Amino acid sequence: MLLVRANYLDGNFQWKTGDIEIEDGRLLRVGENLSFPEDELAVDCSGYTIIPGFVDIHIHGCAGTDTCDGTREDIDNMARFLLQKGVTSFCPTTMTTGRATVERALLAAKACAEQPVEDGARIVGIHMEGPFIAKEKKGAQLEEAILPPDYSWFRELYELSGGLVKLVVVAPEQPGGYEFAEQAKAQCTVSIAHTTASYEEAKHAFDCGVTHATHLFNAMPGLSHRAPGVVGAVFDDERVTAELICDGFHLHPAVLRTAFRVLGDRAVVVSDSMRGNGMADGESFDLGGQLVTVKDGKATLSDGTIAGSVTNLHEEVKNLVSFGIPLEHAVKAATLTPAKVIGMDGEIGSIEPGKRADLLVLDENLDIVAVYH
Repeated sequence: MLLVRANYLDGNFQWKTGDIEIEDGRLLRVGENLSFPEDELAVDCSGYTIIPGFVDIHIHGCAGTDTCDGTREDIDNMARFLLQKGVTSFCPTTMTTGRATVERALLAAKACAEQPVEDGARIVGIHMEGPFIAKEKKGAQLEEAILPPDYSWFRELYELSGGLVKLVVVAPEQPGGYEFAEQAKAQCTVSIAHTTASYEEAKHAFDCGVTHATHLFNAMPGLSHRAPGVVGAVFDDERVTAELICDGFHLHPAVLRTAFRVLGDRAVVVSDSMRGNGMADGESFDLGGQLVTVKDGKATLSDGTIAGSVTNLHEEVKNLVSFGIPLEHAVKAATLTPAKVIGMDGEIGSIEPGKRADLLVLDENLDIVAVYH
């Protein structure tokens, strides 16, 4: 199959016009004026833009279901909804809950990854957000389920998932946090979040193996001129990638513009969405054992604490463009960079021969008109 006369982002995220050949779900050839048999199926993409499929490495739920519901049916439902929004790969994300709940979620995600639904996004990893966090910055996480960093327990869960856990969160300033990072980095990417860490503590965590920051700015000390905190440490360290929730609610557009300028290719767009994503406003959405109200596109607990989002990567990329971020930068932050964070950039995240043929065709308004998966 060929997509011809396409305006697409090449492997360096530069705009090119040419042809894209797909064979057996892979990108076979990409370039200008490709030769091909006259009887080969060709789709004229003149006037459209082709980008890689989105990769969401931090998503709890959507379409009424949640990772921690712990059944294959629930996660398959998420996968089907996400593909409609242009997300072709994702990491179901757990919350700070009891061990039995986390175990069920990991096993369900593993089953879905091993036998993916044909009409849904693929699972490319699991993101464990908790329980090794700081109570003072718990956000919408359940306080009674918070535990000190425990590598032995994490390793058991990692093995249970069949090695599918690609991201684990830790508040490194907690007792045993630095040691946890030094050990867990051998299994997966270790991320800092829900933390009270100072600039100095965060920098020490990076030296110990933390290379990522979950939802930067949120659930951590703010950036101050005499106390740079985690945000300042991330800005100051090229080893660390950072998630940004780009719904215009979690972070002000001016903050997003600043973050993208400072982080460059270290910026990662995530949804951090919960089960209310894709549902009507309501007050009966459970998130990790707590009741969440969704109103006017904002998800909050009863005390006003932000409780995830109801956005998706497609909406966020469009938001970023409206905020002044170049389309190619926004797309890279929602595709190749998150793929790199979880070690999947050899398979997904960019339009290059040999990779999966995960492609989105966009019209002049950046709306999705076709998904190849």
